[in-house]
Amino acid sequence: MASFNPSGYDKYSGSAAEATKFGEDAATTGIPVSSSNAYYSHTSQTTNTRPQTKTRVPWSSGLCDCFSDWRNCCITCWCPCVTFGQIAEIVDKGSSSCGVNGALYTLIACVTGCACCYSCFYRAKMRQQYMLKKHPCGDCLVHCFCEYCALCQEYRELKSRGYDLSIGWHGNMEKQSREVAMTSIPPMVETGMSR
Repeated sequence: MASFNPSGYDKYSGSAAEATKFGEDAATTGIPVSSSNAYYSHTSQTTNTRPQTKTRVPWSSGLCDCFSDWRNCCITCWCPCVTFGQIAEIVDKGSSSCGVNGALYTLIACVTGCACCYSCFYRAKMRQQYMLKKHPCGDCLVHCFCEYCALCQEYRELKSRGYDLSIGWHGNMEKQSREVAMTSIPPMVETGMSR
């Protein structure tokens, strides 16, 4: 806005209310000061602009609780590729099969001796999906030093969340859809048979 004083110094003198009344403050500084302005609101200063993060939950069982599921503990000890394949199929939501993941795990273990490099990525992916805490340390360290315990813990976690790892992702989805269908069917009541 143009100043009424040819020298231009008058627009900075006087009260802020006078300047705002004539709209000069916003024009001269480029920053709107009215709370009713579309570019500035009082509530935008007080609200938190950071995205809210969900709280991470603890694992349902500890890393060293392997013997709470003897069957899985023995399978993981003698053939970890089976447990890993089952975990990977559920974590991948059926986009890869248990057999393919188990075979790839075995191939990596035979060629490099470090299958933990492959399995730690699935632990990280699982933690992201279920918002699990990074406990007791980073995913790669857990798999590097406690591979079998980590696989058993991941298996137990998925089992505690209602998955039957022996039937795979698609089997779990069919089972879940049957359960939903059974709960949505109203009970049949015979009519006209009363005496």
